[in-house]
Amino acid sequence: MPTATLNGLTFHFERAGDGPPLLFISGTGGDLRVQPNVFASPLARAFDLLAYDQRGLGRTDKPDVPYSMADYADDAAALLDHVGWDTVPVLGVSFGGMVAQELALRHPGRVSRLVLACTSPGGDGGASYPFHEIEELKGEARARHMIPISDVRRDAAWAAANPAEYAKLVELAAADPFAGEPGRAEGAHRQLEARAAHDTWDRLPQIACPTLIAAGRYDGVALPATQEKMAARISGADLRWFEGGHLFMLQDRAAYPAMIGFLKG
Repeated sequence: MPTATLNGLTFHFERAGDGPPLLFISGTGGDLRVQPNVFASPLARAFDLLAYDQRGLGRTDKPDVPYSMADYADDAAALLDHVGWDTVPVLGVSFGGMVAQELALRHPGRVSRLVLACTSPGGDGGASYPFHEIEELKGEARARHMIPISDVRRDAAWAAANPAEYAKLVELAAADPFAGEPGRAEGAHRQLEARAAHDTWDRLPQIACPTLIAAGRYDGVALPATQEKMAARISGADLRWFEGGHLFMLQDRAAYPAMIGFLKG
């Protein structure tokens, strides 16, 4: 199990695949133990792929202290130092896209190309769905709450018309094999605190690397209007829509090829 001591914490990371380097930054609650993970995606067949459990998550240390988005960005930069990568393309998904924004702003020389997938800038540009406000919801209750938000097409009428598919979605979304793990609740809470404070809106024009904003047309977490604002705020950014919600990368077969093509330049 590869680990690295970064900024005083022990991080779990994994690296696999062939091709040019790519740093992948995961979303809220991301844990590489949950299968299938990013290494089962087309990214691992197109890149030398590096991914990690962020502070407070998975097998990485979970100190019960406040985390900042700057901390998360500095962790990513420190991991690049650890593996000896200087300037690389970066793909950030959801919360990982927030971290990727901070990384590109705080360490601009480290990011050659940037994909911001189903994410938000916060501030006047708009925030993603406030997960910190539903932190008390667990298991099936949380799953049932989030399904029609993650993909706005999956409303009550859809659930009634597709009971078997809805039940399967609830089962998958409610599963949490590591719920009782020591420190997990505290780390997850600290991540949500940092997420709630995320705001890069005023600084987005400083992002100078080629940027792709990848978005799901039916995403109720990272809203379509927010994607348009973010694209207009980053000079030269390309905005591409995909047929899906917050999980459009799994819903639209065109998503991975489009992102891979952009990241390879």
